[in-house]
Amino acid sequence: MSIDQRPHGRGWIDVHHHIAPEAYLREAGPGVGAALKRWSLAKSIEDLDEGGIATAILSVTQLAKHIASDEQRRRLARQCNDEAATIVADHPTRFGMFVALPLPDIDGTLKEIEYGLDVLKADGVGMYTSYHDKWLGDPAFDPVFAELNRRKAVIYVHPATPDCCRNLMPGVADSAIEYGTDTTRAITRVVFSGASQRFPDLRIIWSHAGGTMPFLIERFVRMAQQRDYAALLPQGFMQEARRFFYDTAQVANHTALTCAREVIPDANFVFGSDFPYRTAKEHVEGLERCGVFDGRQLDAIARGNIERLLPRHASAR
Repeated sequence: MSIDQRPHGRGWIDVHHHIAPEAYLREAGPGVGAALKRWSLAKSIEDLDEGGIATAILSVTQLAKHIASDEQRRRLARQCNDEAATIVADHPTRFGMFVALPLPDIDGTLKEIEYGLDVLKADGVGMYTSYHDKWLGDPAFDPVFAELNRRKAVIYVHPATPDCCRNLMPGVADSAIEYGTDTTRAITRVVFSGASQRFPDLRIIWSHAGGTMPFLIERFVRMAQQRDYAALLPQGFMQEARRFFYDTAQVANHTALTCAREVIPDANFVFGSDFPYRTAKEHVEGLERCGVFDGRQLDAIARGNIERLLPRHASAR
């Protein structure tokens, strides 16, 4: 199959597909995992073809968090974005991109948003659940949220491990527990800080079906009813949580999706594969076999739901 030939079938759009630009690999050094070290454009395209994926929206998994210099972080973000934009330009029917941002550098981030969305014409921006020990929704990020809200931008959020919680358990990777937990922290910070109310036009995609949030929903619903939050959240936590979108990466199974579906509307699930850590094929098969969604709902998850956020991909089948 040629690299720009679209597969038949549902024509899934994958919003959770990582790349490892050369600049990223240089800066991240020995901390880069084996999956990213093995990444190549050819392997991305092979994964799309094997999974029946029409389009993948590219993102950098974590922008070398150990970098302390704002200047260095800005330079790395720009290099990663330019490399992703080249891939999109070369294969516009197979790829889109989310802009890598040099947070927590606010000024640099605002400049990269302008460059990425206005010059590179990216589909949205990529953010992480936390930066050091500040979570999305913290007032420190308000200038960035205000600009993205003004643009009605799509924000794809990938989990991170905050400084407080690295290497807590010997032999257990941070990603196994902390990624889901940090996604939950970020969702609750965005809601209970009032950010989701102050910036109502943000269109946020949370990874991994919201982490542990669906399982902990009773606690958050009750918390929103307390005196401290009742005025801030007059329609409760659930109303805010249901405004967001959630991808299916690492949760394409009956147990996780049954729980998530109690909280997340069917119209707000979007497809994610977590390539190169996982494959699109196993996620497509997991969704089709788990028994949670019927054919019409799977069609919406495959592309219909995300087409509302990324309409330029709507005709690309």
